[in-house]
Amino acid sequence: MRQLSTIHLKSQRPHSGRASVFVLHQKKRRGSVTVGAALAIPLFLFASLCIIYIMEIMSIESSIKAGVSSAGKLAAKELYLLPIVNVVKLQSDIVNAVGSEKLDQSIVEGGSGGLHCYKSYASSSGELYLTVEYKVRIPLPYFTIPTISKRESLHMKGWTGYEKAENGLAGNALVYVTLDGMVYHKDYHCTYLQLSIHMVPSGSLGQLRNDSGGRYYACELCVRGNPGSGVFITDTGTRYHNSIGCSGLKRTIFTLPLSAVGERGACSRCGQ
Repeated sequence: MRQLSTIHLKSQRPHSGRASVFVLHQKKRRGSVTVGAALAIPLFLFASLCIIYIMEIMSIESSIKAGVSSAGKLAAKELYLLPIVNVVKLQSDIVNAVGSEKLDQSIVEGGSGGLHCYKSYASSSGELYLTVEYKVRIPLPYFTIPTISKRESLHMKGWTGYEKAENGLAGNALVYVTLDGMVYHKDYHCTYLQLSIHMVPSGSLGQLRNDSGGRYYACELCVRGNPGSGVFITDTGTRYHNSIGCSGLKRTIFTLPLSAVGERGACSRCGQ
């Protein structure tokens, strides 16, 4: 009996060793699964947040684009009364169309006050060039992501009843010149002919620059003392004006046959 008992005990030792190894393998597998899950879950949540914010950016872009279109229709109706774009009213109309509460709760930096329309203007031919600029922020936790600049633009015809005149025959084609201009223009809507007049708050003059990067100074003809609450500027000018009727904001355009332009050359933009 003693021999049998001894044999039995010896025969049990190898089996207990295999069981211990099996248990260790199982613990290692469980540990590796736990580490993998700990890494995968944050990555999954981060990817989900990125997708959500991309959809939010697309949604706010669509809303602001619709708001610009709605505000543009109102500006087009009012253009025959005053041939400028009131950028303060334009911004207010866009906010009303989109919804101030929606903008304040969105990812637009500054909410309803984060839309800027200073680059919007109306040309002297009755066309509207509306631009709204804004920034969106991505508030991801533990990550610092710079704001993203966005812009929506709209070009439309003001409701002024103006129709572009047709040129005559090829031999007597009509072109456009200014009193002191050295070139002639084939297109009445050429940007060299049309002044881009903006109405902006006078408090923003310190930050605004013209197309050449220059500052705006008071017009010697219409600004006496302090500027008004709203002043008029152009993209290419260097003066701000208190009066829309100031001669510094006017450009007289003449229509001539091509054969009568004399030594004037063709405009580099529209005369080719």
